[in-house]
Amino acid sequence: MDLVRDPRELCQLLQLDFDDFRAAHMDLSPEGLAAAQQSFELRVPRSFVGRMRKGDLNDPLLLQVLPQGRELLAQAGFTGDPLDENASHPAPGLIQKYHGRVLVLVSSACAIHCRYCFRRHFPYAEHRQSRDDWQAALQAIAQDPNIGEVIYSGGDPLSASDKQLAWFTEQVSQIPHVHTLRIHTRLPIVIPERIDEQSLAWLRQDRLKVVMVLHSNHAAEIDAEVAAAIGKLRGAGLVLLNQSVLLRGINDKVDSLAELSYALFKQGVMPYYLHLLDKVAGAQHFDVPEAEAIALHNELKGRLPGYLVPKLAREVPGATAKVVLG
Repeated sequence: MDLVRDPRELCQLLQLDFDDFRAAHMDLSPEGLAAAQQSFELRVPRSFVGRMRKGDLNDPLLLQVLPQGRELLAQAGFTGDPLDENASHPAPGLIQKYHGRVLVLVSSACAIHCRYCFRRHFPYAEHRQSRDDWQAALQAIAQDPNIGEVIYSGGDPLSASDKQLAWFTEQVSQIPHVHTLRIHTRLPIVIPERIDEQSLAWLRQDRLKVVMVLHSNHAAEIDAEVAAAIGKLRGAGLVLLNQSVLLRGINDKVDSLAELSYALFKQGVMPYYLHLLDKVAGAQHFDVPEAEAIALHNELKGRLPGYLVPKLAREVPGATAKVVLG
């Protein structure tokens, strides 16, 4: 993957003066930026950078990925494991929080490091899987007849090789009580060329119903290449949904959310969830208070037909399902 990892290079590509950028974002001292970069490195595909507006200090795509010094400021209620996932492992590489479905950490890698990521502190090293470990995970799924849906997550599951994904999917398809495969991924948005004949080969399933949940936060993320990738996925028979995170300064306006819903629908993707920020340490500057989010969501419901309004939700540790708000 062709990635940008240096904040100075990113500013240069966007025709931004690095010192001007630091002045506009007062928390971006050289020391703070370096510390934020060390804590959670910049990682963004050049194709995604190409969709950012040049010369714009507040481009909504840029602000999702640029390290900022304020990430290091502690704030009450923001933790390293906001969803208490470390307590939800029936087997290495598996997370089970809700009845009837289990999440598989297929890959620890992501093509892009979103600064608001709720797993930015996740101990992936403890969940790296050998073939024997995958067999143990599959055995755990096979032994629980209540599991009807297997969810690929990560990292980003499409960061794994097609060979690995094809093998694991074949094993899952042989478990009689599993009927649905769900894949949560940002790669078709940030690296649309990842959707090729090799990936489509294992995504086309005779027995399993395949649902792909994309992650797009802003209409500017969806360009012609992304539209082409989505078209290939639709052609392969996948059900396509989208989830977004409500982010301060990025998509916390009704116009931005409405434009995103229309852009998704144009490509055949249905808006699914609009998540309140998971309170992960380092992302507190993105947070939109719940009352403000509900008011914004009500405004969105007055703007869009019902089928284009994503459910406003928050994930609460220990709850039996996501908590839908409003």
